[in-house]
Amino acid sequence: MFIALLRAVNVGGTGKLAMTDLVKLCERAGFTDVKTYIQSGNVVFGSRAGEAKVKATLEKALAAKLGKPVGVILRDAAALTRVLADNPFKSAPPNRVIVMFYDEPLPADALAGVNAPGGEQLELHGRELYIHYAEGQGVSKLKVPLASRGTGRNLNTVAKLAAMAGC
Repeated sequence: MFIALLRAVNVGGTGKLAMTDLVKLCERAGFTDVKTYIQSGNVVFGSRAGEAKVKATLEKALAAKLGKPVGVILRDAAALTRVLADNPFKSAPPNRVIVMFYDEPLPADALAGVNAPGGEQLELHGRELYIHYAEGQGVSKLKVPLASRGTGRNLNTVAKLAAMAGC
């Protein structure tokens, strides 16, 4: 099973895509057992193709549907299970921990000079950046490094997607 996290879909009025349309798009692309979760571009599906082929197929289908490129961050079920296990903020409420997903590992110095004005904590693990927003993300003034290259989900959403993928 694969989990696709779409960037900038149904967020702030951009990239409008009904989840029923996303399911149909994925099925037409040849994916199986397609399920979506909430209206922010989360889709779980099966495919026999490799990760690179799946990502390219989905990005091409989304661009054709929306008329512009849509960033897709892809993980398989095992990788999502590791994301949950690697959470460095296990004692924090899961709605206060955001995982930023990236295609490639960020450089070791990606967090150099980051100012956490609200006491936010950041920790990098491979292709994920974990952020604990002690006071909540809505009030934070934190500028997330390389945010435009990734997409974020809170731990509740990550856990739900992992469960949907059979983890």
